[in-house]
Amino acid sequence: MANSALKNNDFFNGRATATPAVPTPQQYGQQPQFGQQPAYGQAPQYGQQQYGYQQAPSPEQLYQQFQAPAATRDQMDRMSYEDVIAKTAGVFAVLLASAALAWFVPLLAIVGALGALVTGIVLAFKRKPSPALTFTFGVFEGFLVGGFSSLLEAQYAGIVFQAGLATAVVIGVVLLLFLNSKVRTSPKFTQFFMIAGLAYFIFSLLNFGLMMFGAGQQFGTWGLRSIEVFGIPLGVIIGIFAVLMGAYMLVTDFEYVQRGVRGGAPRAYGWIAAYSLVSTVVYIYIELLRIIAILRGND
Repeated sequence: MANSALKNNDFFNGRATATPAVPTPQQYGQQPQFGQQPAYGQAPQYGQQQYGYQQAPSPEQLYQQFQAPAATRDQMDRMSYEDVIAKTAGVFAVLLASAALAWFVPLLAIVGALGALVTGIVLAFKRKPSPALTFTFGVFEGFLVGGFSSLLEAQYAGIVFQAGLATAVVIGVVLLLFLNSKVRTSPKFTQFFMIAGLAYFIFSLLNFGLMMFGAGQQFGTWGLRSIEVFGIPLGVIIGIFAVLMGAYMLVTDFEYVQRGVRGGAPRAYGWIAAYSLVSTVVYIYIELLRIIAILRGND
């Protein structure tokens, strides 16, 4: 800003470089007349500009120009795409580190599932963003991802790579469509997916409970998901719908970030965006991992 002000100032652009005429003794100390240069050693009065002479900025003005900040503190404390990406990458880094640990201790998947559920609920109802809780959520999500992936990889070699690649494709397609304004959310669709998500959550809890107590084994390895509908496992049908629901959730996450940046939301709300993006990506990955496992189990 200071450099720009100096560059645009006529005094520094050569318009005041004309050498003033040396006055005679009679002229010395006199106020210059219209069209005349100021007398030697005498500058025009403050705020006045003589014809052919541009007033030089005072030392105080130069100091203020050089000291002016490039951006105000208010602007620096606002949400930005770069900041959201950095926060999300940080949470993902923690997630991958804890996933690597759970890979060798698969039972941590249970701890991760319960911990992610509790911290997720707390974050959803917390009034202010919490970086500490967001990173804690990332740790638990990592336990879930690492433990679950390790168990399935031991049964179906290469399944983690397949699920990871499929997840990347889903994210890439949704992001490409969103950037080209091909997909957007709507109140009706949001309400529909909220109800569907609640129903899916209840179904998952019910199926998990049946499997924990052994009642679900009569249906197959995946409990109620192993039931076939027209020759297709119910888990595949529900899983595909769950992935579509996850893709819609991803669109809502992108819109949240977009509205936050355009609306000048406080920078701290980038942690909410990071939490939402991480949870959605993990949700899509887990669903795809389960779909592939069910399909490969029926081969």
